[in-house]
Amino acid sequence: MNSMNPQAETAQAVTSMTMIQALRSAMDIMLERDDNVIVFGQDVGYFGGVFRCTEGLQKKYGTSRVFDAPISESGIIGAAVGMGAYGLRPVVEIQFADYVYPASDQLISEAARLRYRSAGDFITPMTVRMPCGGGIYGGQTHSQSPEAMFTQVCGLRTVMPSNPYDAKGLLIACIENDDPVIFLEPKRLYNGPFDGHHDRPVTPWSKHPASQVPEGYYKVPLDRAAIVRPGAAVTVLTYGTMVYVAQTAAEETGVDAEVIDLRSLWPLDLETIVASVKKTGRCVIAHEATRTCGFGAELMSLVQEHCFHHLEAPIERVTGWDTPYPHAQEWAYFPGPARVGAAFKRVMEV
Repeated sequence: MNSMNPQAETAQAVTSMTMIQALRSAMDIMLERDDNVIVFGQDVGYFGGVFRCTEGLQKKYGTSRVFDAPISESGIIGAAVGMGAYGLRPVVEIQFADYVYPASDQLISEAARLRYRSAGDFITPMTVRMPCGGGIYGGQTHSQSPEAMFTQVCGLRTVMPSNPYDAKGLLIACIENDDPVIFLEPKRLYNGPFDGHHDRPVTPWSKHPASQVPEGYYKVPLDRAAIVRPGAAVTVLTYGTMVYVAQTAAEETGVDAEVIDLRSLWPLDLETIVASVKKTGRCVIAHEATRTCGFGAELMSLVQEHCFHHLEAPIERVTGWDTPYPHAQEWAYFPGPARVGAAFKRVMEV
């Protein structure tokens, strides 16, 4: 999916990793390279995180560099803002993205605004890791995708990787970046790519080329999308778990779709989007979050603004529904390949 990044320091060994292992490797490398990097959050220390992304890091770096925080999201983010202003580079974990709302004031009014309100005297180089999305029967309080809430906040970056290679390279780039970053991790992808067919056996990352991850330091550039499936008939704008759902829909319908993994939701790689839509003349947008005011609405507006005279059909959106994420009817809510494929056929019939 992605070739070896030119920002890697030297040629290095490559090994197969899950997304969990890739994220852990990124934090391990940055903890070793920079004494100002610290990792904390609920259960991330001794326990290693609810998904084990930080397993073993406290034992290796000690309780002053990797430690547990009280069950207070506003306290976690507030402390990270102060640490960033002081000169540290905190990497904090919100156990589930659904729990971030109590910390929204600290993120929006403090972290995102500090550089501006201090005229550049202070920065908040903090990375906020959050597992997001559904597909694990987590119900309404463990399945939300709140990315749109952050993409409209001036001063925040919002990133969502879809594979182990990108996860490690993007996380390293985010930790080194001087802006506060919301780093969303689709939990359904932690252990393997997911094509949207929940009734099929889980595919391990070891069978996917993007699981081949350099063992050492490298970065994936922020603000740059990836064309993960070239095509000529329709452009698909997506991210996270839906990258694989879109590819599956293309295979099952036979539509020659060009699938773009946005990776960085904001700032956005508008150049890649516009070039693709001008080429194909059609656009489908797919994400797991709710439809109304979801990030797809902004993408649709941008495509309409920049590509109007090249469009051969109305833009289609395939999203979650405007309801709480259900437990019993999870797969009726999840925008699977059948719904994405139906959108492909609609834009092709115009």
